Amino acid sequence: MGPGPANVDADVKESTSGAIHDRRPGGEGMSTDRRVAVVTGASRGIGKVCAQWLARAGYDVAITARTVNEGEEREHSSTLKKSNTKPLPGSLSATAALVEAEGRQALMVPADLTDFASLGAAMARVEERWGRIDVLVNNGRYIGPGHMDRMLDTPIDLLDKQIQANVLAIIVLCKLVLPGMIARGDGTIINITSGSGYSDPMKPAGDGGWGMGYGISKAAMQRIAGFLHVEHGNQGIKAYNVQPNLIATERIAADMAEFGVVGGAPADVIGAVVHWLVTSPDAEQWNGRNLEAQYLCHELKLLPGWDGPEPNAAPIRYDLSGAEMLRLENSRRAELGMAPIEQ
Repeated sequence: MGPGPANVDADVKESTSGAIHDRRPGGEGMSTDRRVAVVTGASRGIGKVCAQWLARAGYDVAITARTVNEGEEREHSSTLKKSNTKPLPGSLSATAALVEAEGRQALMVPADLTDFASLGAAMARVEERWGRIDVLVNNGRYIGPGHMDRMLDTPIDLLDKQIQANVLAIIVLCKLVLPGMIARGDGTIINITSGSGYSDPMKPAGDGGWGMGYGISKAAMQRIAGFLHVEHGNQGIKAYNVQPNLIATERIAADMAEFGVVGGAPADVIGAVVHWLVTSPDAEQWNGRNLEAQYLCHELKLLPGWDGPEPNAAPIRYDLSGAEMLRLENSRRAELGMAPIEQ
């Protein structure tokens, strides 16, 4: 993780530790009127647009990722078969500028999802500077080899890293922000999930599918929102799964064509859905549930000018186990004269 910039703008300064602090007038205040969002993986792609749309919704936004400045190099190849450290477009500095262009304040708190201590330090910095966290968007995920490799080719330590970043880091962050949210009686956690969490590829990684580490970690992530709703819904906590499907991000364009992953809906689709979740009273009906973001955006016309989702052409088999069990259960209940289970 590189050091923070000294010239992001005149109001953002670098401490001797390399952390970025908001020093604008009021930047260190803890006004109860301030609404604060945290977005992980915010240097590019879905995280970047979520930060921008949250700013439009009136939130000051703390953004975290590893890339602070444009041009930083780190491994982002999806396979063990080769290395790729060519800098990807995007950085926390660039996202901060987008947040500020919306008239809100940005706070850059670099962190690594596989380094839980860095997550704790990042959330502590947000609390120290702004006094609260009202919204957490868990968008960041593991980037690196093993994502598009087959099981026998993937070392256990790379599977472990994906579980750390895609599952345990989210739980760590939830445990850090929930006490404050519960104390205030209000808070929103949004997990950016994946259809791979409830489906199997019909081709192996490298031939149109994806690696097991990605699938199993996203499947575990899929369960978090439901538990948060059951355990804390009566304390004002809202938790949502937002399934983006294929989105046209900088990394998709740069890295994924060789694996047959191309195109996608504009990232603003997800930004618009996140904006709706934190502003519309109608969103609470989805608490603890999964939203298919592209279809919801299209149905509610949240992004004018977008024609809607393209049918999925990927070779994929959706897991219908829950729907089948519900059918069987209700069929048996009908035989016994019992009321059906309502979902």
